[in-house]
Amino acid sequence: MTGGETSAEWVGSVIPPRRSGSRKGENGVVMVVGGSRLYHGAPFLTAMAAMRSGVDLVYLFVPEKIATPIRALSPSLIVNPLTDVKLTRRISEQIVSNSPQADVGAIGPGLSVASEPALNMLLGGLLEKGLKLVLDASALQPYILETIRGKDVVVTPHAGEFSRLFGIPPGSTLEERCNAAKMMASKYGIVILLKGQIDVITDGERVMVNRTGTCAMTVGGTGDVLTGLVAGLMAKRIRGFEAAAAAAYINGLCGELAAKILGLHILPTDLIDKIPQVMKSFDKIVS
Repeated sequence: MTGGETSAEWVGSVIPPRRSGSRKGENGVVMVVGGSRLYHGAPFLTAMAAMRSGVDLVYLFVPEKIATPIRALSPSLIVNPLTDVKLTRRISEQIVSNSPQADVGAIGPGLSVASEPALNMLLGGLLEKGLKLVLDASALQPYILETIRGKDVVVTPHAGEFSRLFGIPPGSTLEERCNAAKMMASKYGIVILLKGQIDVITDGERVMVNRTGTCAMTVGGTGDVLTGLVAGLMAKRIRGFEAAAAAAYINGLCGELAAKILGLHILPTDLIDKIPQVMKSFDKIVS
């Protein structure tokens, strides 16, 4: 069962204009929580994609062991070092109490989770503070489902993560994937962006598919870029369903443009470099 398909015209219709007199913070603030002893790139890619989506500020919460290298990668991010390399209850309390006045939290890229209570404490605490959430990678655990049920949350699993999160395989055909994603989105009251050669986006009622992308995007990190794009668009006060579908379109098109130049040799940073080129056509300014 499929619904509409993403297109440039549709994406342009959901991205809001920017006020010519807007000030810093009015165009979106994102916080990213991720990283571990092994994975420093994933949260950085998510944060930079959110930054390139056109938000005003991105706060990045990562273990202090990787905070300095990430700071060296870009001066554009506000990096908050965490004392533990894993997400413990103490660290979750620290993040929630020190979280900025952000619109959206992107949780999971490269994250090492120490315990179930720690992750639920983090997600529940941020939701209580009014943040919308985008969850990926290590944050996609079945024990979070009651915490996020009925909340303004987008989850971005690939097929394996979908099976782990919901306890059922998404299937292999497009119809099976649409039906499985729609059923789970309806059951838990969330938005699901099921990644694949054809992306499926659903809020449990509506279903969209996205066909942009290329097999060159199997390189690690392109999903982290997508997570940052979803968070960045949600921070612009775009609803989760529309933000997820638009981000999938933009992410795939960035991959296509990068592959036209570099063939099957792209890096996730190449996608980030293409975000302004893709999104510039959607820019609108109003007085």
